[in-house]
Amino acid sequence: MAKEKKDNSEDTAEGFVSMVRIGHQIPDLECEVFHNEKIKKIRLSDYKGKWLVLFFYPADFTFVCPTELEELADSHKVFTNLDTEIVSVSADTVFVHKAWHDTSPAIAKIEFPMASDTAGRLARAFGTYIENDGLEHMEDEGLSLRGTFIIDPDGILSTMEINDNSIGRSAQELIRKLQAAQFVRSHGGQVCPAAWKPGDDTLKGGDLDLVGKI
Repeated sequence: MAKEKKDNSEDTAEGFVSMVRIGHQIPDLECEVFHNEKIKKIRLSDYKGKWLVLFFYPADFTFVCPTELEELADSHKVFTNLDTEIVSVSADTVFVHKAWHDTSPAIAKIEFPMASDTAGRLARAFGTYIENDGLEHMEDEGLSLRGTFIIDPDGILSTMEINDNSIGRSAQELIRKLQAAQFVRSHGGQVCPAAWKPGDDTLKGGDLDLVGKI
């Protein structure tokens, strides 16, 4: 099991935690979720012992978001077979999540928790919260960018991806990165080259014989 690293999330004067970093423990934040027709509270530490994908998106009842979430819902069984839980996160309330789930055929497919982050606490901690600072092109103040985070069973951040909200993500690429993260965690010293997929050759990290030959 990987050695647990110190939680680097310190409380700020605003009451929010500082941004997470690759290779560090994520903060143990609490939020409300809509899941299986119920509203409940969860903590990120509830997922210790499993892989976790946090999937931030700007808002319910929008345009790109349902295409991403439907693809994620269609791939949910692949994630569960990889011992991985998914939690989607937006600034909407759990009641808006329920309304969207009840009215959209695409969102009705979702079986994973849909978290409410109305105060932006999760988005700020993971660096996806939009602070427009008066910039005209950042009109979505108070919402989240499209951020995807893979967290290992020890609560350590393994990978992160943050996109402009006009750029949708790929569930298949997320699965590939998850499989690569799981492989290198269980195969110490091995690293995955570009576009690696399960069954492909890997490389031995730090092997000087490979320098200049790849």
